Amino acid sequence: MPADRDTTPWSHPLRPAELHARKPSRFTLEPAPAVLSALAEDLGITAIRKLRFQGEIRPKGRHDWQLEADLGATVVQPCIITTDPVTTRIDEPVERTWMAEMPEPGPGPGGEVEMPEDDSIEPLPDVIDLGAVMREALMLALPLYPRAAGAEFDAAEGAPPGAAPIVEETLRPFAGLGDLLKKRDTDAE
Repeated sequence: MPADRDTTPWSHPLRPAELHARKPSRFTLEPAPAVLSALAEDLGITAIRKLRFQGEIRPKGRHDWQLEADLGATVVQPCIITTDPVTTRIDEPVERTWMAEMPEPGPGPGGEVEMPEDDSIEPLPDVIDLGAVMREALMLALPLYPRAAGAEFDAAEGAPPGAAPIVEETLRPFAGLGDLLKKRDTDAE
């Protein structure tokens, strides 16, 4: 996915036309601490302690390119319950394929347009930005709801003044079904 260089904290551009056409090009990206701080701010997290993006980009056919890499990171995010810092280790494989000519989605059964299932296939840009690929992979790998050890979510109760509190159990559509069935069985005997 091409990134806007004005909004990406770090860029590592590669021009496919300058890559070796028959051999893989290996890479290892380990951003400096200042870049990690900027990237953490960009992603809305507390900190990135370590980040390494390592792999290779190789030709696939005559005009297409494939990336296979590993993303390793240690990130700090606030707990969703207590806001205490939560440290998470991320180890994710990353795959991308850039195609010079994207296949056109064709009509499927019933005349509906079918989209390709592989979302790692993208149109080949003039410049492949490994920094942007690394950022996107890290963003997708971040835990959505980080929790500190032992943090528990207590049921919330609330009510307008003078009214009975709304309790989660009373909002469940089948909360009283068990009691009704027991009552029915008792009445039938």
